[in-house]
Amino acid sequence: MKILVSACLVGIHTQWNGDANPIDGVVELVRSGQALFLCPEQLGGLTTPRESAEIEPGKSAQDVLAGNAKVVTNTGQDVTEQYLRGAREVLAFCQAFGIKSAILAARSPSCGSRERYDGTHSGTIRPGRGVTAELLEQNGIRVYNQDNYQDSI
Repeated sequence: MKILVSACLVGIHTQWNGDANPIDGVVELVRSGQALFLCPEQLGGLTTPRESAEIEPGKSAQDVLAGNAKVVTNTGQDVTEQYLRGAREVLAFCQAFGIKSAILAARSPSCGSRERYDGTHSGTIRPGRGVTAELLEQNGIRVYNQDNYQDSI
């Protein structure tokens, strides 16, 4: 069975600031053919680097998916549509290839599986998922992050 992983976790420079966060065990999953990698933000049409973005304060990824909240950059630009497009593309990819689990980057407004930034652009963390992680979970795809990914294999 294949696993989907965030491209930044295998060393591809796709994070908002142009960095990567390679995790040796995740890289090995790709090298061994057990995992494929994508970046939801890039699939949604955002560039790298890009402005940091967060889900509005007090709102959730469920709210974004329902059309009741936005994903906004640190300068106030609405990038909700790009986050939604990227999440839908990742879901379609997983469905097309029979992928049932994903290892996504922690705390991201797209990929966060257990927690994410709170929407104030202050670095404060709160419980909750990112948009892609939420959409995958809603569709029966288990989402892990770099801290608990070994539970996925």
